[in-house]
Amino acid sequence: MHVAFVSNVVFPFNKGGAEKRIHEIGTRLTDQGHDVTVYGRHFWDGPEETTHEGMTLRAVAPEAELYAGERRSITEAMDFAARSIPPLRRHLGRNEHDVVVASVFPYFPVLATRLASLNTNTPLVTTWHEVWGDYWDEYLGHLAPFGKVTEHLTARTPQHPIAISSKTADRLAAIGPDRTDIQIVPNGIDVEQIRNAPLPDSGHDVLFAGRLIEHKNVDLLLEAFDDVAADHDATLGIVGDGPERDRLESQRDTLTHADRVDFLGFLDDDEDVLGQMRAADVFASPSTREGFGLTFAEAMAADCTVIAADHPDSAADEVIGDAGFLADPNVDSLTDVLGRTLADERPERDPRERAKNYDWDVVATQAEQAYRRAVNGSW
Repeated sequence: MHVAFVSNVVFPFNKGGAEKRIHEIGTRLTDQGHDVTVYGRHFWDGPEETTHEGMTLRAVAPEAELYAGERRSITEAMDFAARSIPPLRRHLGRNEHDVVVASVFPYFPVLATRLASLNTNTPLVTTWHEVWGDYWDEYLGHLAPFGKVTEHLTARTPQHPIAISSKTADRLAAIGPDRTDIQIVPNGIDVEQIRNAPLPDSGHDVLFAGRLIEHKNVDLLLEAFDDVAADHDATLGIVGDGPERDRLESQRDTLTHADRVDFLGFLDDDEDVLGQMRAADVFASPSTREGFGLTFAEAMAADCTVIAADHPDSAADEVIGDAGFLADPNVDSLTDVLGRTLADERPERDPRERAKNYDWDVVATQAEQAYRRAVNGSW
């Protein structure tokens, strides 16, 4: 197959989850003899079209700032979408690609790709990492209706939709395509890399890793850890940064066992985060909004006992299955589950075995099968 990906961000020049997914799937497709082209912004040095790890990178827009303050830039997304239409139209019109895969967020590239593919035989596949719904109210405030309308419009655009979890698929079906038309291809991890990540000089018994934002509920984890620390000789490490950090550090300073809690900040090297997971016994993240929850899969591969929140907006239960524990997103429930895991209670299934389901080799095979179904008209 000739596969095209459309994404304004390109790995490894940008290191978010959506672009890493494209890279990991794309490089494995090229290893299987497929041709892969990524249409994106010109974040790399050198000519507008180059080859990277077997894939063709084709710049359709210049490098640009992706964020306006704490939020993704709407104008950047619209600019990339507008600039991408002519080159996409040109190459798709020549039937150079059998299938084009557009990463959904920030939505406008999907709409642009659909316009570019009109009157061609190239199917459009989309990858939905999340469906925000009412979260737009928190993210955009008075501009939330604009975000909701754009999300609904994107969901109702003719496409072959892939969701990274059943939870995301259910939320997508509520605003757009029929649930039976949505295929599930999860996000992935490199199991071997995780198992061989270098251990840190010092680790922690309990670990959190993620962005320090409100719905991650790190404040609940701090209170629960303080409650169990009197009965367990344990330490807590917080990996990550974000707008909640100052408030959380102030909360830490009020704890009875504040000396056992370390804020490690943002770690630039992914292997440093993975090493911290390997050193930990428990990975706890009571986040109530997870379209997938990649850190859960990584922590399971690192042989951590995972504790996640039981919440309708989180796919954590789907990711960890019976290889981890769920707690209600409140201090009492989290304290109970954390205390039991520190007392060596283990889940029914070996988390390392569960993690194999999310290895990139497995995920890439599932993605390839989905793309073939779109090409063959059997979706």
